[in-house]
Amino acid sequence: MRCPACGISDSKVLDSRPVDEGNSIKRRRECVSCGKRFTTYEVIDSVPITVLKKDGSREFFDRHKLHAGILKACQKRPVDTEQIVSQIEAELTNSLVSEISTKDIGNMVMDRLRGLDAVSYVRFASVYREFKDVDTFLEELNSMIRKEKKKNSAKE
Repeated sequence: MRCPACGISDSKVLDSRPVDEGNSIKRRRECVSCGKRFTTYEVIDSVPITVLKKDGSREFFDRHKLHAGILKACQKRPVDTEQIVSQIEAELTNSLVSEISTKDIGNMVMDRLRGLDAVSYVRFASVYREFKDVDTFLEELNSMIRKEKKKNSAKE
């Protein structure tokens, strides 16, 4: 690491500690030439994920937009929306994909909500799948009821 005072690239690390919930490391350094102390931060260099939208346009993944959509579906429900967003973001980052469709992200959200809270799931699905009328809504509810009955009968 180059010293900001004298430009020499030789320094020694005096102290290291994790910051930002362990996502980066703060290092206190000292130049071996001039003795000046300075701080550096080490972070993981991540590849930005591009989201392919329904209209064919592309934009960078924005966890805040994802969180806002999930938050609307889970309003006044006992669901930890931040945990869902963090799980999805971690899954995307760990998959090393550089591009993903909104359809795939929506399916990831619905998979998580389906197991956590049926009301939140139906709310999200109604917007995500663009339910056109009450019949479409009822079809989804009946599908959920059939799956729940199969799951319960398999347990017996």
